[in-house]
Amino acid sequence: MPRSPHWLDRGRARSVAEGVVTESARIDELVSLDGRTAIVTGGAIGIGEAIARRLAEAGAAVMIGDIDGEAAAETAARLSDGGRRVLGMEVDVADVGQVQALIAETRSRFGGVDILVNNAGIFPNQPIHAMEPADFDRVIAVNLRGIFLCTKYAAEAMVEQGRGGRIINITSIDALHPSMIGLAHYDASKHGAWGFTKTSALELAQHGIWVNAIAPGGVATPGVAAMQAGSATPEGVDPQATIEAFLASIPMGRMGDPDDIGRTALFLASDLASYFTGSQIVVDGGALLT
Repeated sequence: MPRSPHWLDRGRARSVAEGVVTESARIDELVSLDGRTAIVTGGAIGIGEAIARRLAEAGAAVMIGDIDGEAAAETAARLSDGGRRVLGMEVDVADVGQVQALIAETRSRFGGVDILVNNAGIFPNQPIHAMEPADFDRVIAVNLRGIFLCTKYAAEAMVEQGRGGRIINITSIDALHPSMIGLAHYDASKHGAWGFTKTSALELAQHGIWVNAIAPGGVATPGVAAMQAGSATPEGVDPQATIEAFLASIPMGRMGDPDDIGRTALFLASDLASYFTGSQIVVDGGALLT
């Protein structure tokens, strides 16, 4: 019989037999992450930073893992204001040894791993005819292999701890529908991430580990700005007009803010999402509707 997740029961009103939060739980209890530890990959800037900030505000100890170790440390120091427990370390999520070190360091410094947010990802704009095999392999390595490695070793820790956990994969609306030419490798990785989310949710549910995904639409981040700045504009194309046309296609009329994703991650990490697993929440301002 599957083990019921106690999910760090700290005296909250719940049925231990069923592993559910009862209706008598207060909203502050449902949102609180006190006593839990989270890992956020790619957490130094943009969406990852927003997620790390919201989890820390809710009381979680947070380990930021990022390919840029210096930026991770700087972000961790900034988010530690007010006594929050946030640390940063360098990690390439495509490297087995570095992922294992990330999990081990988190457990050593904070006593466990309860929440994993697989946010690290790259999205170089490269049409297929200009894409080299190494370019394709690197995107798949970071965006898909990275999710596998982090999930594998974090889940092993969660199972050993015996108190369940949450895994949140940042996919994209490109996991459901292509957004633009030049992202074939990225879209392949995000379709794979969504498939991996569903199957790992099936496998890990017996251990009380809920696995879900967030699919952002267009979000104004430093990474997106860098991609736009580095992309060559075809002759005769007005870049400002292109941006305006993209915004016009979003029913809400704006790009997403990283905190739009941060708030969604907090929801999935908290007891508000006690009956979610194998789900993907689309956060795109309605873009897929058009």
